Amino acid sequence: MGAPTIDLNADLGEGFGRWTLGDDTAMLDVVTSANVACGFHAGDPLSLRTVLTAAAERGVSIGAHVAYRDLAGFGRRYVDASVPELVADVVYQIGALQALAASAGSTVRYVKPHGALYNEIASGGPHADAVLEAVLAVDPSLPLVVLAGSALATLAADAGLTVVAEAFADRAYDPDGSLVSRRLPGAVLDDPSVIAARVVDLVQTGSVTAVDGSRVAVAAASVCLHGDSPGAVASARAVRGALESAGCSIAAFV
Repeated sequence: MGAPTIDLNADLGEGFGRWTLGDDTAMLDVVTSANVACGFHAGDPLSLRTVLTAAAERGVSIGAHVAYRDLAGFGRRYVDASVPELVADVVYQIGALQALAASAGSTVRYVKPHGALYNEIASGGPHADAVLEAVLAVDPSLPLVVLAGSALATLAADAGLTVVAEAFADRAYDPDGSLVSRRLPGAVLDDPSVIAARVVDLVQTGSVTAVDGSRVAVAAASVCLHGDSPGAVASARAVRGALESAGCSIAAFV
């Protein structure tokens, strides 16, 4: 059995105009996939095109990071959109990023929901159906990145989409495999060495230690490295270095 292979992804292009968030350039030197904002939770056309060009130059795979229409709340608030409205919103976002990516010499190769939308659809429901319908309408060959072990993973596969299960490097897990709410203390880890060791453990064993000390199975093809937290670049570099030292292969899933 060969060395395990894992994709490293990060949410990028999440500034707006003169306001910047994170160090996209530094993160692009670490990750193999870039979830690029589509303007609904963050990102303006010029800054997004700049990130897309930098990703293309580095051979980093580009994904459409679709979200609720919630620019002021950074896409972290639930939006009670109708199914037709959300379908159209997701189609619009994928299409906008496809055009920007083409102008930067690249293509959109997958879709990953952001923030509140990601959390809302993990367990299924009308908004999950809307996202699936939107991706299928635009391009059924686009993989969908989902929370590992979620109901959405099964729903997306049943709909005919390629599913990419995702784990999170710096997020605490509940015993049921869900992410600990950001509203709770300890939900986000910040020690690069702890985060790096946790990711190596996850990739090698297919499981993580939950907040109650139990082990939770997390079979993931991609690990998200958040690029907007303090020390994000240091953590990302620590994760990649630890994986390489452990003999793990790092490559984009598509």
